This record gives sequence, C-alpha cells and structure tokens, in this order.
Amino acid sequence: MRELFGTDGIRGKANTYPITPEIALQVGKALAHVFKAEGHGSAKAVIGKDTRLSGYMIETALTSGIVSMGMDVFAVGPMPTPAVAHLTKSLCATCGIMITASHNPSDDNGIKIFSADGFKLPDDVELDIESHVLGGEITSEHIGTDLLGKAYRIEDARGRYIEFAKSSIKNRSFKGLKIVLDCANGAAYFLAPLIFRELGATVQTIGVSPDGYNINEKCGATHTEAMCEEVLRTGSDMGIALDGDADRVIFCDSKGRIVNGDKILGICAMDFAERGRLAKNTVVVTTMTNLGLHETLKKEGINVEITDVGDRYVIERMRARSLNLGGEQSGHLIFMDYATTGDGIISALHVMNLMISKGKALGELAKFMKEFPQKLTSINVKGKPPIEEVPGLADVIRSCEKDLGSEGRVVVRYSGTENKIRTLVEASSADKVEEWTRKINGVINKALAA
Repeated sequence: MRELFGTDGIRGKANTYPITPEIALQVGKALAHVFKAEGHGSAKAVIGKDTRLSGYMIETALTSGIVSMGMDVFAVGPMPTPAVAHLTKSLCATCGIMITASHNPSDDNGIKIFSADGFKLPDDVELDIESHVLGGEITSEHIGTDLLGKAYRIEDARGRYIEFAKSSIKNRSFKGLKIVLDCANGAAYFLAPLIFRELGATVQTIGVSPDGYNINEKCGATHTEAMCEEVLRTGSDMGIALDGDADRVIFCDSKGRIVNGDKILGICAMDFAERGRLAKNTVVVTTMTNLGLHETLKKEGINVEITDVGDRYVIERMRARSLNLGGEQSGHLIFMDYATTGDGIISALHVMNLMISKGKALGELAKFMKEFPQKLTSINVKGKPPIEEVPGLADVIRSCEKDLGSEGRVVVRYSGTENKIRTLVEASSADKVEEWTRKINGVINKALAA
C-alpha cells in the first residue's frame, strides 16, 4: 500500500500533509539517496514547476534536501511537465522533478518525478523513495561541505524546449491559421504562445496572466467555455486549451464545438495508419474512451488496446508493446515518437499540421465518428473504501450493466489524485445515460459523499 505516491506522483493540498516543506525536504534527500548521489557533480536533478504560489515553497525544500545529499539541481522555473521530461534527457540529468497538481485548483500541489529517460518512475523506485521518507529522517552528515550539491538556474531552458517542440513537425508554417490559445494561467503561459507565433499562426491568448492563485480557474482544459466563446467572438479557426501543467489539451472547432481526446486520437490514428506510421496498426486507449471511437477504428481495421484510466497506464502499455500512439479522452495524448509523456503543445502542433496537410478544418476532420451519449460526473468523498464494500453500489452497477448490455457501459472509479469518485455512464440513448447516472450517484451520495 502506498501512502505518499498516487497514480501521478505525490499530490495534496499545499502546506498540508503530504505537500509540506518538511516532506518535500525528505523527498529530496530520499531521491538523492536512491539515485546514489555521492557529491557535487555525481548526479543532478532538473526541477520545474507550474505557477502555483506554493511552488516556491516546495521547490526550495526539495532543492535543500537534494543538495544536502550531494546532488546538483538544475532549476528551470515555470515549465510544462513534458518540457521537464524532455530537459531531463537533454541535460543528461539523473532525474527530473515537476512541481504541479496539473488540472487541480491552486490550493493543491504535487511532485512528479521522472527517470533519466524522461519517463515517470517505475513503481518499485517510487516505493523505495517512499520507504526512506516514511522510515525516519535521512542523515546527510556523511556529505562534507566539499561534497554538497550546487543549485543552478538554467536560463535557456525555455528555448531548448521551444526548438524541440517545433522540430517535431519540422517547423511547419502555420501562416494563415488563426487560433485561440488558453494556457490555464499555468506552466505554459509564456512559452506556448511563443511557439505558435514563431510558426506563423495568428494567436489570441487567454489564461496567460498567472498570479499564483488563478491556475485552472475558469480556464484551461477543464473549463473550456472561455475558449469556445473567444473562438466564436474572434472568428478563429480553432481553440486550444491546455491544463495547468500543459500535459493535456482539449480543442474546439471554428464553431465552438469541443473536440476531445477521443476524437483527436481517432483523427491521428487514421492518419498514421494511412501513412504506414501507426506502430503495429494499434492505438492505446483507456476504459473511459467513447464506444463510438472503438466502432470507428474497428471498421478502419485499426486495433485498440485498453488500459485503466491514467496516462501512466497508457504509457506503460505503449512501452511494453512498442506502440507510438495512445491517450485519454481527457486530453492526455502521447506521441511516443517525440515525447515520453502527454504533451499538450506537441499534440496541438500535430493536429494543426494535419489540418494543413489535408486541407481540412478541424470540425470536418472530427466528423469521422459518431459519439455514444455519455456523462461523466464527480462527487467529493470522505473516504475510498473498495467499491464492492459500499452499500448498494455494486448492486446498482450490476443492474446498470445488465440493462445496457452490449450497447453501453458504466465505469465507477476513485480519482487517483483527488478525494473524488467518478461515474461514467454511456449508452445508445441520452435518456438511459441520465437515468442510470441519477441512480448510481444517488447511492454514492447516500453512502460516500463528503
């Protein structure tokens, strides 16, 4: 059982266990110990962060712990999560650390850790770090002053990632494309607009004025209303909404209609297959993926592999099977030929490149599949007992599954990063979706709601 690490690193409310400076200090020391730092120059960690005010606190504590154990720190400041993953490899670092709570409110924060190869840490390494943090204070007395690590500020980090991202589409010109870009007042607020403007697009920005508190607040990939309205107001070709750490993205077309991760995966999968670039003619999705995508890809002769919800599980399957395209409906899209994690910016660049190559608007490309009606709801919970132990919940789920049969499904799961339970109901009719969502959430509210 894990106490600190969840499905996406360590996460919680800032300045409350486990996101405290005391724990961050110990995580830094444990990380340096596990990666066998032996003094200045022997190992180094890249540290990036999003725009939350608490990021300064966590960054300082992590850095203190790391350098006290003889590991160097390369601080890159506000930077998208995928940029930190890339810089970890580019700078030949021992590991990378991103301080973020992704799409969560500003009160939360978290710590994601990457291996030297830019991928998230394996479970056994996370557990090793956790055991040292929880096992008592880690001593650094053996590190003399001559062996203490050093902390550096990498001034050209943004430029390194900008050139890397643009090179993924061979610096294709986007001249003539007019876009609305919502950066969620998060990690990509400065960097993302530069990338799209350098490639020639006309860019209208929102969510680019972070103040430490407004990350993801009524903006970004989880609140797309502002993007859609701005696209309609400005007559733009499309909208692009990143989340707080820019590892996921949601689009809208020129008419303000949302184009989610499922549709983008389908568009890209068919394009990759057409050009012989889809590894093993297979795409990886999660249990939340719309049945309409499954049906369409099956007709196109494209194989689909299904994992649990969470980009780490998608990536694990892709690595195990040597696949190059996968993702989630929520906008985590993994182009493994270029990135080791979900990358909202690179995903957007490839979608725009595809639009120009095919000479089609996003709305036209998105017509390839008919979505099944579905509804996803989230309820705050006071605890996370096993689903089968929640009074009445397993029974209502079974009843729903029996009623929907092969023409629908239900997924009930706890969030891996928040104290929430999520319910997805999908069916051939919207009435069925509403009916079973109401019944299942009624049971949840009675038994679990905080």
